[in-house]
Amino acid sequence: MKEDAALLPVEDARARTLALVSPLPAEWTRLEEALGRALAEDVLAQRTLPPWDNSAMDGFAVRSTEFSAPLPVRLQVKETIYAGQTPREEVHPGTCARIMTGAPLPTGADAVVMRERTRLAPDGGTVELLEAVGPGHFVRPRGEDARAGEMLLPRGTPLGIPELGLLVSQGMQTVPVPRRPRVAILSTGDELCRADAPAEGRIVDANGPVLALAVRRAGGEPSLLGIARDTLEDVFAHLSAAEGYDLVLTSAGMSVGEHDFVREALEKLGVERDFWRVAIKPGKPLAVGRKGRTLYFGLPGNPTSSLVTFELFVRPALRRMLGHSEVEPPRVGGRLAGELKKAPGLAHYVRVTATWQDGELWARPLSTQTSGVLRSAASATHLLHFPLQSSRLANGDNVELLPLSWGA
Repeated sequence: MKEDAALLPVEDARARTLALVSPLPAEWTRLEEALGRALAEDVLAQRTLPPWDNSAMDGFAVRSTEFSAPLPVRLQVKETIYAGQTPREEVHPGTCARIMTGAPLPTGADAVVMRERTRLAPDGGTVELLEAVGPGHFVRPRGEDARAGEMLLPRGTPLGIPELGLLVSQGMQTVPVPRRPRVAILSTGDELCRADAPAEGRIVDANGPVLALAVRRAGGEPSLLGIARDTLEDVFAHLSAAEGYDLVLTSAGMSVGEHDFVREALEKLGVERDFWRVAIKPGKPLAVGRKGRTLYFGLPGNPTSSLVTFELFVRPALRRMLGHSEVEPPRVGGRLAGELKKAPGLAHYVRVTATWQDGELWARPLSTQTSGVLRSAASATHLLHFPLQSSRLANGDNVELLPLSWGA
């Protein structure tokens, strides 16, 4: 594989990454397992909801034509209708029905007067209406939520809590969605050890477990492949065990040092690299490639660099695999609290804590922006995009912020 001639801008790198990704094959899964995925098929309504006109208030179901007379209007109360009951009486001129929220509207009635705008006789036999209402007032019409046979949710709809509630209300128990991506995660480096096997002169591998958490939060199913030592043979052996996964993440070993063997091992494995190195800080040595249907990410070894590149590149790819049509990182506008400087040529993604003040979102950079320690990511709520060719951002400048998915 030949070396790339230039650093790719972030937007181009993400576009090239997403061009390699498609939604995964669909499966029928229980609704509670579908949260965060997107529909793989159109879903038509099976039931009309609500199945009848019903009251939006506790009050009195009336004919709106009664208000041709001056207020107050006195009517005879024919019955009381509770939610879950079927009306027994038709509302004729001069009559009404006492009704509770959610109860079906009786035949003849076309409006509801709320209880607070009435005066009920002590015996409950008559009521005075103190406010005029028009047709449909405080009435939830039949089919307001859904009508049988119509499009309920189209393919590609993200399944959040309201959408799943809508499916539950239709009596559905399973739903067609792309299956969850299976993601293999490999850490590399002679300096690493497992948290349960500390060794003198080594540091605990945090990248693998942290990336596994990020994968799970993004909707994937992570598998840790362990730690590969800094030899071509060991890196290749570990990567060979990752075949068959939908996505493979490696951390470290992507630079040009004497002990950086990940790129060589990927080449030996037959991975076709799409690009290597992005015009970004942190995270410049990112690499992306594919073998068959498996997508490979070579992430940087520094913990915060690994998290930032996951947020900007891996998470969008996972969302595409899960069937989402909107996969780009969300962006919001804010103002910079402080000052930032850099040389042009790299886009910086600055970890900030953003808080609302006087109706605006103010972003304050964390005190440390080093990428080698996780403390430089802890407490961050957003990434501030410091554009490629910009060299200075002043206090109060308008800035683009990316809300982070890794926070509490």
